[in-house]
Amino acid sequence: MIEKLRSVFKNERGVKFFLLSLFATGTGYGIYKGIIDNYFAEVVKIGEFDRGLIEFFREIPGLLLIVILAALYMFSAEKLYKIGAVIMLIGMGMLSVVSPGKIVVTLAVVIFSLGEHIQLGMKNTLSLEYSKEGKGGQALGYQQALNQVGTLIGYGVIIVAFSLLLEDKPYKLFFVIAAVLIGISAILSMRLNANSETDKTKSRFYFRKKYTKFYMLEIFYGARKQVFFTFGPYVLILFYGANATVISLLFAVSALLSFFLSPLVGKIIDRFGYKIVMVSDTLILVVVCFFYGFAHHIFPRNIAFIICCLNYILDSIISLASMASNVYVQDISEDNEEMRATISTGISVNHLITILIALFGGWIWQSLGIETLFMLSAVLGLCNSAYAATI
Repeated sequence: MIEKLRSVFKNERGVKFFLLSLFATGTGYGIYKGIIDNYFAEVVKIGEFDRGLIEFFREIPGLLLIVILAALYMFSAEKLYKIGAVIMLIGMGMLSVVSPGKIVVTLAVVIFSLGEHIQLGMKNTLSLEYSKEGKGGQALGYQQALNQVGTLIGYGVIIVAFSLLLEDKPYKLFFVIAAVLIGISAILSMRLNANSETDKTKSRFYFRKKYTKFYMLEIFYGARKQVFFTFGPYVLILFYGANATVISLLFAVSALLSFFLSPLVGKIIDRFGYKIVMVSDTLILVVVCFFYGFAHHIFPRNIAFIICCLNYILDSIISLASMASNVYVQDISEDNEEMRATISTGISVNHLITILIALFGGWIWQSLGIETLFMLSAVLGLCNSAYAATI
């Protein structure tokens, strides 16, 4: 694994700290993600509509990212990555100590999300900048893989712990553990060298006509991703009664497969091109959405539950194809600064529709059923595929 990383990334001192930081953050996030939906449902008593409402507020930092990064335009990608790590630590620390009220829990989640979104564009940017020539897709793939293996370990912790603890699930204790891991990641990030200095004559509030297709692809992808990210696990919890152990196991299998398949998807992008990858993944998505929304009409409830779990895993695999859009940006960018600014802007652009899906998704589920919700995701995916074909 180490030799493969050396063949893809440049031999710079800051690279190893960046990769270790990704791993530590992934582990903390795995613990957090493995229990947060069950914590919402079982402790905070959040229903379908409120779950969408929380996600609406959680995604606002993503929408405002271009404004935030424009205000911080004088900082390098490394410095922004460090800022994101500290903010994530504050949010997770709050979550581990505040009472289980809807408002304070939502506030803690939003703060954590702010740091996460600041880091999101910087992770892709730094991976591409630290990659050797012609290895951009593979660098993104290995970045995803390192994050996924850390996340897998976090899920494993929850699976073991919550399988042994039949009553009085210590959600707060595991939020504390997650905060410690994210703190370690923040310390590691402080060792990054600020080599990728920005052009101080520019801000990251960056739009150019040549990136119109990228912005549109980000909108379609953000919408279809949000349905599964927010409501996929919650359907399993509220509709099928899945506990934290089952949800974490499901996440763990998804993370394990993503770990092995992320580098492969990166190689496929480099070999066959981003356009083919962006078009083809949606065909699988339509099948996934159909069974997720209608399995309980076709099969007995216990079989439908298994089918939905399998389809959730399949969706996590095809979501890896989103790396292709970043490689597309790298291909048409004039320099690293432009690439960095465009990727960050793209994150905010896809949140324009993401927050609407989060806000109205719970209402659609509550009023029209999960069938309508996941058919909407399929339609948005087809729009993504059709638009990608115009590249």
